[in-house]
Amino acid sequence: MTAGFAAELDRLGYAPVTADTYLRRCAQLSRWLAAQDLGVAALSPEVIERFCAVRRAAGYRDSVSLRGVTPLLRYLRATGELRPETAQAVGPVEVLLGRFHIWLARERHLAPATVVTYSVHARRLLERLATSDRVELERLDVAFVRRFVLEVCPGQGRASAKLTVVAIRQLLAFLYFERELERPLDMAVPSVASAQLCGLPKRLAPGDVQRLLDSCDPTTQTGRRDFAILIVLARLGIRVGEVAGLALEDIDWRAGEITVHGKGAMHRLPLPDAVGEAIAGYLHDGRPKNALGRTVFVTVLPPHRAMCRSAACWVVVRASERAGLQHVNPHRLRHTLASEMLAGGADLPAIGQVLGHRMLASTAIYAKGDRQTLRQIARPWPGASQ
Repeated sequence: MTAGFAAELDRLGYAPVTADTYLRRCAQLSRWLAAQDLGVAALSPEVIERFCAVRRAAGYRDSVSLRGVTPLLRYLRATGELRPETAQAVGPVEVLLGRFHIWLARERHLAPATVVTYSVHARRLLERLATSDRVELERLDVAFVRRFVLEVCPGQGRASAKLTVVAIRQLLAFLYFERELERPLDMAVPSVASAQLCGLPKRLAPGDVQRLLDSCDPTTQTGRRDFAILIVLARLGIRVGEVAGLALEDIDWRAGEITVHGKGAMHRLPLPDAVGEAIAGYLHDGRPKNALGRTVFVTVLPPHRAMCRSAACWVVVRASERAGLQHVNPHRLRHTLASEMLAGGADLPAIGQVLGHRMLASTAIYAKGDRQTLRQIARPWPGASQ
């Protein structure tokens, strides 16, 4: 087992020092199992916790939590020496949410992250109706829905309250579509009061984007990766989740195009030379050869897996700290590109096409940032001096 585990650690790209640490933990766990007259097949979260408790009681500081033996457990499951983790019992709420997932993806064509978000907010309503063996949907009526929204939303921020309202509407539409409800109730959900399109999109000051790019160290693996991520966000204006999910197959080097999988749809964008050079440089000198999966950007530490959305967000946050800027949200790079396109003479439909907006109303907010054009069409206030 030890030799195979060592080979797997090497394949995943662990440094020799880190691999030696995991191999020592493997030997410690093996000796403890033998002393307890247990085999590898007996490993379970409870057994591992017993092992860690013994280590803690003896004053050791390593191998004192499940995290310290996770790579070993992953290897044992992959080789079949350890049974896969037993799935939790699926209750009536999970069954209904599973159907809701499929409906949102197939009928509403929503992105996976949006599907998960809606399900989280919808779960709370279903749990109010759940018993040990079923969800009592017959209790759903206008009064129940409104009581639930008025009880939950006041304790949330505006953004969370809006998500809750939208998720509940989608859930009720799904239940009616599936004939679980006799009449539609989605219109009974109260709206969250807000002034739409009342603010201006926040953009970076001139030169700040270049400061972010200059903060990356091109001599390091992390620097090359972060530079490529930042220039994709800044020059293409795509969302940070779309950058994290970008696959190798999405880049057509011959045609000079990149396919972006947006919110429920995909669109193609031209690949600027600077962006292509940054990605190619990372793929050639930065992306580990033993990276798992087919995503362009992967984690620096082994095992080199696809980056999640939050990890890609932190790339921007750390770059802003190095550049001496206030906390920069990745979406500000998107706003900056759109504002620069508008100032350069691009019309709203063209900007919306680049940003992947499905409705022109989503792009209209940028029109308010073009103050020079607004001055030309503004009419004087009645009675004001000319």
